[in-house]
Amino acid sequence: MKVNVAVVQDSPVFFDKEKTIDKVGELVKKYTSGKKIDLILFPETFIPGYPRGFSFGTNVGKRTLEGRELYGEYYQNSVDLESDDLKKLESTAKENNVYLFIGVTEKQSINGSLYCSVLYISPEKGLVAVHRKIKPTGAERVIWAEAGGESLITLDTKIGRIGGLICWENYMPLARMALYSQGVQIYLAPTADSRDSWVDTMKHIALEGRCFVLGSNQYFTKSMYPEKYQHLVAEEKEDMCRGGSIIVSPLGKVIAGPLFNEVGVLYAELDMDEIPMSKLDFDVIGHYTRKDIFNFSVNGQPEPIKG
Repeated sequence: MKVNVAVVQDSPVFFDKEKTIDKVGELVKKYTSGKKIDLILFPETFIPGYPRGFSFGTNVGKRTLEGRELYGEYYQNSVDLESDDLKKLESTAKENNVYLFIGVTEKQSINGSLYCSVLYISPEKGLVAVHRKIKPTGAERVIWAEAGGESLITLDTKIGRIGGLICWENYMPLARMALYSQGVQIYLAPTADSRDSWVDTMKHIALEGRCFVLGSNQYFTKSMYPEKYQHLVAEEKEDMCRGGSIIVSPLGKVIAGPLFNEVGVLYAELDMDEIPMSKLDFDVIGHYTRKDIFNFSVNGQPEPIKG
């Protein structure tokens, strides 16, 4: 089976949920028009944007009113899955007949916390699953709550088994193993990390999991921030996130990208027959498991979800 994928590297209309959702629709239409695309991936917290360089007025033992107001603005522009926000994204997937995977900052009506999430949207069923980051990194912990094992999901679809982790969750060996254990074939890695070393991480995961890896990042410069936020990032360099989106084969071969220093899209045709062939000499959930030595379990992880 062949699966055609697209990985988007772009920037949001920062802190403007409605305009960014509209932009997502435009980009999906642009990048799938005239092509047979089965799956399209957007970066981490593409809606309403990754707040790079923002402190939200916090340091140890102190918070500011300006920081709380900024959090309130971020909250208002975050995605509510019980609102028309989701309906628009589901319509985009359906109208373009594509699986849409997109990073968002998610708010929930039952609490005031935010989550760094990836929405799994089917062209036929709409939203079928949500992965919420289980461990925000560094100062991200100020704005994003942690999810649990229920968030370590895989999607069983007609184009293969799909799952993934967000940014530095990918440095958590047991989180990766939770996905490998469910036979993930297309591994999604939306991120905000644009270092050269991230390319090596994507190669490693492909080799370790014997799966296709799709890494998607934003291309974002300081000038893209609206004027009202410029004072918050005055000390930052102009090129705040240079991208680095990439597609890697199950044997660690880079088949598209890495794309740096520009917006764009990566396309690839994934030959799913490469996955079992790659397991001749290494299979992390097969002949390399050594169950006589190691025990592995994940609290709360659901069975693969039909997508």
